[in-house]
Amino acid sequence: MGLKYKRIMLKISGEALSGDKGIGIDTSILTEISDKLKAAWEMGVEIGIVVGGGNFWRGRSSSGMDRTTADHMGMLATVMNALALQDALESRGVPTRVQTALDMPRIAEPYIRRRAVRHLEKKRVVIFACGTGNPYFSTDTAAVLRAAEIDSDIILLAKNVDAVYDSDPKLNPEAKKFEKISFYEVLQRQLGVMDSTATSLCMDNNIPLLVFSIKNPENILKVLNGENVGTFVAREV
Repeated sequence: MGLKYKRIMLKISGEALSGDKGIGIDTSILTEISDKLKAAWEMGVEIGIVVGGGNFWRGRSSSGMDRTTADHMGMLATVMNALALQDALESRGVPTRVQTALDMPRIAEPYIRRRAVRHLEKKRVVIFACGTGNPYFSTDTAAVLRAAEIDSDIILLAKNVDAVYDSDPKLNPEAKKFEKISFYEVLQRQLGVMDSTATSLCMDNNIPLLVFSIKNPENILKVLNGENVGTFVAREV
């Protein structure tokens, strides 16, 4: 079976990297994810990654702090996750570059679209840190923006929940799971798959989205092999 997607954008939340610890980086989780990403890279997939920073800093929950300052701190948190993931991948022989939306040339490249695309063409994994580089925009929005800029075939949204539901499955055992759903319905129902800015950007640029659980990193490979995993979100379904 051929590859279903040639170039992907993988969005990994900071919380996913913390595992059951809830804070910091769980090295066992990092190892599992890196092993599966190496397998995907060996399949010939071109891989872009956007990482969140919620395992180190949750800007929106910082009581009384200026929002712009809190968001800038969150951007710095994503850099720590990006460097950890880069180190894990390169220790497995996978060439990786970190590009940041805020300039910090002593530790990473600045984000330059043409350079990022060239890295992907040369089969290097590119990790995009610092979100969009602007406060008031989430790393989900950054993932969609970068996916559009590098012409990604799909966005893989790796979360701690295994799909999109009509209500919170943790609170409602009768919650209905969607196999497919449109962006419009996600917005209309306020399902919170991503924030509304990211969802609208996906819809406007016609970039499909797949929501799946990162608790089993093998799902990354299942998606690439065309197996039905999680929930497929698109402009029309």
